[in-house]
Amino acid sequence: MNKMISNCPICGNLKCVEVNTRTDNIPYFGEIMESTLLCRECGYKHSDTICLEQKEPVHYSLLIGKKELNTRVIKSQSATLSIPELGLKVEPGPKSQGYVSNVEGVLERFEKAVATALAWADDPVAQDNAKDILEALHQVRYEERQTELVVEDPFGHSAILHPEARKRDLTTDELEKLKTGFTIINSEEE
Repeated sequence: MNKMISNCPICGNLKCVEVNTRTDNIPYFGEIMESTLLCRECGYKHSDTICLEQKEPVHYSLLIGKKELNTRVIKSQSATLSIPELGLKVEPGPKSQGYVSNVEGVLERFEKAVATALAWADDPVAQDNAKDILEALHQVRYEERQTELVVEDPFGHSAILHPEARKRDLTTDELEKLKTGFTIINSEEE
């Protein structure tokens, strides 16, 4: 573990933030770096995990229903998860985190996001749409409905671990349309 002291980005005090970093090797993610920041003055805390390796871009898809709820899903911080039939998509952003879960956990995350959107919606059409999506997700989890779950990862750290999951390389077109969650600064002069 590496330790250093830095300035706080929140309170601005000098040399009050302890920064700890360490690297580790995690199955499916490869080499990662964990970092934690803690300010002794204002209490600011931040932790992050970053994949240090890049693998081949990958696309996984699986027809899911109540029989697949325990299927392991590995989502890196750069992956996009979607259920195209229901119009659901979670794209990575600058604060995106990777996680290891199962299909049921992924469905619960979608349900929470749609329930939040429903609570905020003023438009009756949007409310009806959110209710329909929640009902469809309920049917996938508890009834006989099936739908496709898609995981796309430009850095290849994600997976759906099921014998019937379809895995393929992402096309160049698909790669160009995917968000990575990372800010890229182009330093080339025009």
